[in-house]
Amino acid sequence: MSTIELKKSFHNLIDSIDNEHLLLDFYELIKKRINSKDGELWSSLTKEEQKDLLNTFEESKNPEYLLSHKDVKKKHKKWL
Repeated sequence: MSTIELKKSFHNLIDSIDNEHLLLDFYELIKKRINSKDGELWSSLTKEEQKDLLNTFEESKNPEYLLSHKDVKKKHKKWL
């Protein structure tokens, strides 16, 4: 999808939303993303948090540690 097509689709999506709270959430998310610098979130983590995150990423490559989509839906059914 080209940048022009993406912008048009994004505008259409925004135009289709009537929920003011949802629009405000999108606005804040995009605003925050535009104003953030690359690596800012990572550098805000402690060394221990960075280490834990990297370990979790490595563990996610091992199927033994993964849950199926079906199991996750079942586990969190009350929130879905």
